[in-house]
Order: sequence, then structure tokens, then C-alpha cells
Amino acid sequence: MKIKDLPKIERPREKLLKYGVDKLSNTELLAVILGSGKKGENAIALAAKVIRKLPNNQLINASIHRLIETSGIGKTKACQIVACFELGRRLLKNKQSTLIVSPQTVWDELKDIRDNKKEYFVVFYLDVRNQVIKKEIVSIGNLNSSLVHPREVFEPAVRNLCAQIILAHNHPSGDASPSEDDLKITKRLVEAGKILGIEIVDHVIITKDGFFSFKAKKIILD
Repeated sequence: MKIKDLPKIERPREKLLKYGVDKLSNTELLAVILGSGKKGENAIALAAKVIRKLPNNQLINASIHRLIETSGIGKTKACQIVACFELGRRLLKNKQSTLIVSPQTVWDELKDIRDNKKEYFVVFYLDVRNQVIKKEIVSIGNLNSSLVHPREVFEPAVRNLCAQIILAHNHPSGDASPSEDDLKITKRLVEAGKILGIEIVDHVIITKDGFFSFKAKKIILD
């Protein structure tokens, strides 16, 4: 039986529109993604066959080639399924934002640059609940005013409607104490932030073995 021959209440798309997506079974949801079936097999029957063959995580992580092994699933439908699950993964990952609650969290988040041979200047762009909207490497090299400009630091903050930001960079020397350049740059960025109405919550200098927090030491940020 073709889907158009079913009562409207049993058609996946019509059911979704009337009652909401949460009222559909997994088979019905997959049928909506597929859009159509094949000759002699409607989208619901085809979706049920796919789910029987590839249950749970097997379907979520299935490759295009694995899906094509199911009769009635060609390249187009396989691409639709794979793209749907990948989009879901990406959106879920973005939703589970990192919550920055301390300099320790910053140190934990930057384990990939702690013992780099060059200085990496990183900015965490936060919402009002201290959740990370975006993390960006602003410069690589010895830290000085020519490498770290307010324009590069605050442009993403304005674009992403951030409420506050945290600055961070590594010290290849292993000494987390701030240099004169660190102090000058931080002061300059704090002043720029005040003009824009975007607070710099902290500047954390990290090394392989520890960190230095401007906020904890009450330096410049006030």
C-alpha cells in the first residue's frame, strides 16, 4: 500500500504536522527522512526494514556503503540518513557547551597548547551563564601588542553577541608569571572591553604544570 492510500492519521508527515515530532516512532521518523519507498514497498515499510537490519547505534553510525546494502536504499537515501545523523551529532555537541567556572577549567580546556614551543593566545567567548559560545586562537608567536590587537579579540565577541570573554595564553618557558608585555596587553584589552561593554573576566597564563590567574591575583581587571 502506498502512503497516500493510508488514512491521514497514519501518514508520517501528516502525523508530524498535526501532533508533533515526538509522537512519531523511530520507523515513522526514518520514513519522513527517506521521503519515499521503492516499487512495492512504501517509505514506512522500507524504514522498518532498515531499522530491523541496523538497530540502535548500528544505524546512527552506519556508513553510506553499509546502508546501500539494504534493498531499496540507494546513494541518495543513504546520504540523507548519514547527513541527518551527522547534523544531529554536531548540534548536540554545540549544545553541550563547556562551562567555565575557574582558571582550572581554562587550564583543563587548553591541554593541547600547555607545552607548545610558541605562545598561543586564545580567547574564550562566553554567554551570561559562563558557557563557551566560541573558542578562538587569536595569535601564535611571542606575545606583544602587534600580535594581539583589540580588533582581532573583540570582533568575534561582537559577532557572536558575547557577554564576556576570558583571555588565555601559554608560556613555553614553564614560568606562569606574567611578563611586562602580558600586563600591558591585558590592560589595553580591558580598556577596550569597557568601551564595548564586554567584560574581560580573566586572563589565564598556562604552562604544562600550572597556571596564573589575573583575576585570582586581582591584577588590572577591575
